[in-house]
Amino acid sequence: MKHCRFGLIGHPIAHSLSPALFKAGYEGRYHYELIEGEDFEESYQKFLEEYDGINVTAPFKELAFSKADILSPECEAVGATNLLVKTHQGVKAFNSDFLGVRMWLEEVAGKVGSSISYTDRPSSTNGSHPENISVLIVGLGGAGKAAAAAAESLGMEVVRMNRTVRDEMTRPLDDFIECFREADIIIYNIPAAIPVLCELTDSDFTPGKPKFILEANYKNPSFDKTLLAKMQAANPLARYTGGKIWLLYQAATGYDIFTGEKPDLGRMADVL
Repeated sequence: MKHCRFGLIGHPIAHSLSPALFKAGYEGRYHYELIEGEDFEESYQKFLEEYDGINVTAPFKELAFSKADILSPECEAVGATNLLVKTHQGVKAFNSDFLGVRMWLEEVAGKVGSSISYTDRPSSTNGSHPENISVLIVGLGGAGKAAAAAAESLGMEVVRMNRTVRDEMTRPLDDFIECFREADIIIYNIPAAIPVLCELTDSDFTPGKPKFILEANYKNPSFDKTLLAKMQAANPLARYTGGKIWLLYQAATGYDIFTGEKPDLGRMADVL
């Protein structure tokens, strides 16, 4: 599948790194533009008339999901989309947030329960058993739901946590320290730091055991330098991954869907 014109809809999006990432990934061989506008219907109509595929960001993700003629399996699992592509059967929705975090989870899964160097990049889970890996999802907005679905798709044990507890399957933030201590992997999706982060003690970082943290927010991360220094002192095997990696991985998987060609991940990383 090959397309020639792509873009991003949402508002505001002038700050978006997507055009630079796309250009780097394909050395400028495809067009990628910002389709700025407050009105979803107007932006969506531009997509139908002028573009082969679009990324979708806030506040249009739910509206875009409702427009799709075909849902990919990950969209059905998450109930949201951030990528639409024209096909011969109609507009198909994908979720590259899901695909990006799944890519990261596959990388770190082989290191859970081992002392493997984080600089080594395993091509598989190195014989680990995903069902024995516990993942704490903090914040259940669009990114959090995608992360939870991605972890479950790998057979991992998922604990959901949110400010608002909507059902018995969701833990309250009051349980954060207990759940943080027990989890092998923490995916933090709340856009601001919750006060309890300052209350984490050395033992909560599970000294002597690998622990992996992925944060969605790359602009104003809640895991600041002070907290990360505390974590490293308590547990040198603990590793933090900032939101730019999630952004990079979701962009790479999404752009592959657009073009049918894998983008240059190294060039894209240089943009960040």
